[in-house]
Amino acid sequence: PEGIAVVDETGFLKKGNQSAGVQRQYSGTAGRIENCQIGVFLCYVSPKGSTLIDRRLYLPKSWTEDPPRCRKAGIPKETGFATKPQLARQMLQHAFQAGLPVQWVTGDTVYGSDRRLRLWLEEQQQAYVLAVSAKESVCIGWKTHRVRDLALGTEETAWVRLSCGNGAKGPREYEWVRYPLNCPDAPQWQRWLLIRRHPDEKEDYAYYIVYAPKDTPLTSFVRVAGARWAVERCFQEAKGEVGLDHYEVRSWTGWHRHITLAMVAHAFLTVMRAQGIPSDLRKKGRGSFQSLTAFKRSRGL
Repeated sequence: PEGIAVVDETGFLKKGNQSAGVQRQYSGTAGRIENCQIGVFLCYVSPKGSTLIDRRLYLPKSWTEDPPRCRKAGIPKETGFATKPQLARQMLQHAFQAGLPVQWVTGDTVYGSDRRLRLWLEEQQQAYVLAVSAKESVCIGWKTHRVRDLALGTEETAWVRLSCGNGAKGPREYEWVRYPLNCPDAPQWQRWLLIRRHPDEKEDYAYYIVYAPKDTPLTSFVRVAGARWAVERCFQEAKGEVGLDHYEVRSWTGWHRHITLAMVAHAFLTVMRAQGIPSDLRKKGRGSFQSLTAFKRSRGL
């Protein structure tokens, strides 16, 4: 019941131009424009652990507008262009239809800045905390405000210092404030603008649009905003421990087979970590997959 669905993408660096979906595009993994494939993923986060549960290969228009190239890579004829937020919506819809308990949805500005995705989630009465850019505009009463202007105009006494979870160096503490926004006819629900500020670097802001029941406390918003970092840990573990990015396939089918197998392996290890690893191994390895390997060997697995 406390499950959080996180949408995010990761890049897979490739050579040549034959691999399905490959082109020169921005990769957050590399931090620059590279020749790569982009996979959009759905991560599930709960108090017991987190893992990747769904995936979509992003196809740029350079591919979807070139049918012979798509046929050569084995891409189904009916596969058209879809933005990353549209791919995220597909995965979320499948998760909802499967009955997965999702209390919150969160994601970075790629997804939060897509108003259509936010409105669709509101139609499902699905709570979310989605990051937006400093250029986002919001409505309070009869006025429209840039989120950056609201942040700069917030009085010092309004900021509340809260931790959004533990990091490698302890609690990740920031200063937070929220503003109620105009909301459609949903008497029990409310939109908010949530602003995060670095406690030492006062000009370092992050912004979120939130949709949730009216009585939801600020601490819940902060917790969900911090949960988004779990997907980065999942990418790191899946690439480092189960070979998510260790493939040489080029076809559409080959990519999905390899990625799915790696996701299953990561989910299996996540469940083992949640259920079977002794506390001394968790302390020694901080719950790492290296500890899982030691535990499996000790049990002859």
